[in-house]
Amino acid sequence: MTLTLEQHWLTQARRVPSPNANARPEGEVSAVVVHGISLPPGEFGGPAIEQLFTNTLVPTAHPYFASIAALRVSAHLLIRRDGELVQFVPFDARAWHAGRSRWRDETGRLREGLNDFAIGIELEGTDERPYRAAQYHALAAVLSTLMQHYPAITPARLVGHAQIAPLRKRDPGPAFDWAYLRRCLGRVFS
Repeated sequence: MTLTLEQHWLTQARRVPSPNANARPEGEVSAVVVHGISLPPGEFGGPAIEQLFTNTLVPTAHPYFASIAALRVSAHLLIRRDGELVQFVPFDARAWHAGRSRWRDETGRLREGLNDFAIGIELEGTDERPYRAAQYHALAAVLSTLMQHYPAITPARLVGHAQIAPLRKRDPGPAFDWAYLRRCLGRVFS
C-alpha cells in the first residue's frame, strides 16, 4: 500500500477533524505512540471511537460511556480492524493521546509530555485479542510514509502507550505483535 501526505493529512485516510488538538510547542515530530482502543470495551465497529474523538459521544448510549464522554482526547489516526484509515488531526499538530507520559529515547534522554512531539496512532482492538493482519499492513505503510516525511521518526522511536505511561496504560497490550510489525516494516522498505 502506497500512501501520500498533503499538508500533513494522509490522502488515503477518511478525514474526521477533531477539536481536541492544538499547535506543537516546538513543532517537533519525532516519535510514534501506538495505542489500542475499542468502544464499548471489547466491541468493534460502530461510531463510538470517532464520537469520542469529536466530543459527540452520547453518555447514555452505553453504560461505559458515562465515565468517558466528558474526556477531551484524540489521536492523529485510527486504524480499523479491516485496515481502514481515519485521520482526526494533521500530523504537524498536537493530538491529545498520550496524557501524562515519559520516555527515555534511544539516546538516553528522558522526554516528558509525548503529545508535544509524538504522533498517536490508535488500533481498533483490545489488549488481549490479536490485532488483524490488515491493521499491521496498514500501520507499516503509515509508518513508512511518516518516516519519509518526518526523518526524526525511526524504528527506535516507535513505542506503545504502555511504555510511556506504564502505571496508567497497558495498550496496545500483549496481543500486539511487535515482531510481526517489524517484519511488515521490512517488507515495506525492501
